[in-house]
Amino acid sequence: MRLLAIRMYVEGSSYRSIARVLKINPQSVVNWVNRYTSKLPPAPLPNKVRKAELDELYTFVGEKKTKSTF
Repeated sequence: MRLLAIRMYVEGSSYRSIARVLKINPQSVVNWVNRYTSKLPPAPLPNKVRKAELDELYTFVGEKKTKSTF
């Protein structure tokens, strides 16, 4: 059950949804995931960054059709 809960978490399910499906306490799921991830080795970091990619955010700021009542 613990491995199933961890797999569900890795697939993107929330702690609460996992607990609901498995009919267990959500805190148990949190504890299992935390205990499992604490045993994993740290993620490797590159020595030198060669390329950086940034996303652009486009927003539209225009006139509102209705006036605010405040």
